[in-house]
This record gives sequence, C-alpha cells and structure tokens, in this order.
Amino acid sequence: MMNRILWIEPVGTDLFEQGLWEYMDNVKRPDTEVRVVSLKRGPMHLEYHYYGALVLADTLHRVKQAEEDGYDAAVIGCFYDPGLREAREITTQMVVTAPAEASMLIAASLGHRFSVIVGRTKWIPKMHENVVNLGLISRLASFESVGLGVRDFQKDKEETERRLTEAARRAVQEKLAEVLILGCTMEYGFYQGLQEKFGVPVIDPVIAALKHAEFMIELRRNFGWGHSKVYDYESPPQEEVIGWKLEEQYPGE
Repeated sequence: MMNRILWIEPVGTDLFEQGLWEYMDNVKRPDTEVRVVSLKRGPMHLEYHYYGALVLADTLHRVKQAEEDGYDAAVIGCFYDPGLREAREITTQMVVTAPAEASMLIAASLGHRFSVIVGRTKWIPKMHENVVNLGLISRLASFESVGLGVRDFQKDKEETERRLTEAARRAVQEKLAEVLILGCTMEYGFYQGLQEKFGVPVIDPVIAALKHAEFMIELRRNFGWGHSKVYDYESPPQEEVIGWKLEEQYPGE
C-alpha cells in the first residue's frame, strides 16, 4: 500500500517546490508518494509573525483538503511549524507533522543536548517557544545564527556551507552540543558535509519531517496510533462550524 504524503509550503510562491520534491524523491521510501504544493497567495517567506498569521487559514484549508483527498499524512513545511496544533485538531484520520517537532524529537533520541542552526537571530524567540512547548528546553544547548534569510540558503551554497560550518563549530566545541539541527527547511542538502567534519548527527529538517510522516503513517495504519482526539486535539463540533457558516466566511484561497 502506498503512503501518500502532501508537503505544504505555507508561502505564496512555488519557487521552492521542484527542489524540495527532487530532494525528497531521493530519500523517501519506495512505497511513498510525495507531492509538494504551495499556497496561491501570501508572503514569500514566514520570517515575521505577521506573515505567519496571514497564511494560517489557507494552510489549514490545504490540510483539510488533503485529508478529503485521501492523503495519509500532511507536512507543514516550515520550521516554525505554523498551524501544526490547529491542523491536528481539524483532521480525523490523517496524521500531520512539521519540521521543528520532527527534528527535535529525533535529535533528543540521538544525544543529550542539541543546537539549532538558524538563519537570522530574529527567528530565535519563536523557535525557543517551540522548544519550550515540546518540553525539550533542558535538552537545548544553543541557537546559532548564520545571518541568512530563507531565500538566501540555496543561492550561494559555498557561502552557506562556510557559515553553517562556523556555526556548527561553535555549537559542538563551545556549547557542547551532541546533535545539530538545521533550523530551516531551506537548509536542506548540507547535513552530510557537517556530519563528516564534526562527527555528530546533523538533522536535516526536510528529511526529518518526511521520515517522521512515514513513521506516523505506519503507526496509524498498523497499530491505530493516531492523534488523540480528546483534550488538546479534540475537533470543533461540526454543528458549530456549519451553524456559524465558518467555511463560507473563510473560504480559503
């Protein structure tokens, strides 16, 4: 049985779609089918809270549509994990994951403390909040910034690698990190070189989210271990959604 995964880029550009699909196509399981989609409107990146707020409704509509279309999993492809909690609330059968949660859970099982290499210092407060919410703050060694925006990582790969290498050196040698996480999906493709240089696991967030989705599909399909629907992920009552005409008021893209 095929695993059908929808990777949702929560930005209003298809600039990243092909590169991400080709990258995941080389690491996915043979029985996994991955489709990468972006939003039809919105900002080109989510480096600001305002941008993240703008894309939330459309991202959730994409998640809900994915479940209706029969996908087994959806991945919200931004390291801020925007809308992850809300997406799990509105789905009933499909599993949902995102890069930060997937990367940190994997990192926590591979070493005592991890460092996250981010693009800009601006990103750190939101990512710190996510670490706290995951209950992993005691496992965080540091955040290391490389001074690059989302759209910069893949432009000059030699310069990106130079900056990532220096950040990794600080994390491992000065902050005593045992695992490194590349803290943006646009940092894909650099993990192997860093692993070889520093001898520690380096988590690529694209691979982490994809593999976490495949794993969660297997757990759901074989053991019935899906998102709990009591308390936090309890779905809103359909009579309210319909009665308040929410889907009509917020029709999406």
